[in-house]
Amino acid sequence: MLPEVLDGAAVGIFGILLSAAFCPIRWTGKKRWALAGCTAGLLALQGMFYFGASPTAAKYLYPLITHLPLYVVLVLLSGQKVWPLVAVLTAYLCCQVRRWAALAVALFFPQHPLVQPVAELLFTLPLLLLFIRFLAPSMRQLSRYPASVQCQFGIVPLVSYLFDYITHVYTNLLSEANPAAVEFMFFVCCAAFLCSILRASRVERQRIQMEQLQTSLNLQVTQAMREIEALRLSQQRASTYRHDLRHHMQFLAGCIENGRTEQALGYIRSVCSEIEAGKVTAYCENEAANLIFSAFADRAAKAGVQFTVQAGISQALPVSESDLCVLLSNALENALHAAVRCREAGQGAFIETTGHEKGKKLFLQITNSCLPDVQFREGVPVTDRTGHGLGVRSICAISERYGGLTSFAAKDGQFTLRVML
Repeated sequence: MLPEVLDGAAVGIFGILLSAAFCPIRWTGKKRWALAGCTAGLLALQGMFYFGASPTAAKYLYPLITHLPLYVVLVLLSGQKVWPLVAVLTAYLCCQVRRWAALAVALFFPQHPLVQPVAELLFTLPLLLLFIRFLAPSMRQLSRYPASVQCQFGIVPLVSYLFDYITHVYTNLLSEANPAAVEFMFFVCCAAFLCSILRASRVERQRIQMEQLQTSLNLQVTQAMREIEALRLSQQRASTYRHDLRHHMQFLAGCIENGRTEQALGYIRSVCSEIEAGKVTAYCENEAANLIFSAFADRAAKAGVQFTVQAGISQALPVSESDLCVLLSNALENALHAAVRCREAGQGAFIETTGHEKGKKLFLQITNSCLPDVQFREGVPVTDRTGHGLGVRSICAISERYGGLTSFAAKDGQFTLRVML
């Protein structure tokens, strides 16, 4: 009887302290005394049933005289409702580690019946310290998740808890080698594994979507900064023209007064040429696309890359303005990068963009010079360089979002991107 009493007390202290360690409780002196009183009270209640009724009654009523009161106390101490239940169930599952470790030791001493209970007592304190040191911080961190996610973490401990009581405490299904009881936990492990795969896949998809969104936002910010810089330069030119307008008028007035009409006309033409050079070229009707084309035309000119656009893109499109900007910016950024590499290699560098609408569909084609080292994987260009490759993924994601098509091809030193939205 003594080993059973000591084991019951050890299990009770182990489960209570570990359950409390799993909960996000801000410990104060009062709360520590409350937990100590709870521990003493629960052990006393277990002793009353064990010695006052019978060990069997104490075993059958253990969930009511120990787990339920402990859950209520942890709810009061932590202020949460769902996580204390998960903590109690997980602590119960951790108690099984004690038993399994002792069973492993008992295998080497089959002729000594006291080896297992003694081993369980010896394993209690080291396992408790290990769980509190390494497992409890992670458990407390999980308690910050929404209640729905907390319930998901509690599924396996709950199933294990019910399985143990149904097949081991209230019945002898497991010891009688009932096929359903024997196979059930294998089924639970398989189901948990499959569910974890599905959840991991969903989390990975969400991560990729967030990565693409972040890339899109970064591109929009970069493009906005370029447009602001272009607007600032345009305003500076306009300010310069306004400042110089009085001097222009005085010069023209002097030419006219002195009869130098041809000189005045030539001067007017030169001023008009300067003004015309400062205008943003109208590549198409769509203002957003026009700004993108203008910005990349300037960058291409500075890089020595020939840049041509023939795009019949209207203002009203089946694609949002932000997605259009992200798509064009990504495509032209990649094209410019490839063309610059060609120019650095002493080859011709060009970018040609065509676009038109037909049947409420937008068709875009961007062709640029490229080096012969383009690699494809499943029809999509790939690269192992850090920070590259996100633009292609964003283009494909936008195309999929609108049910469109995307194709990439590289042949004879030319790379071609075709998009239908």
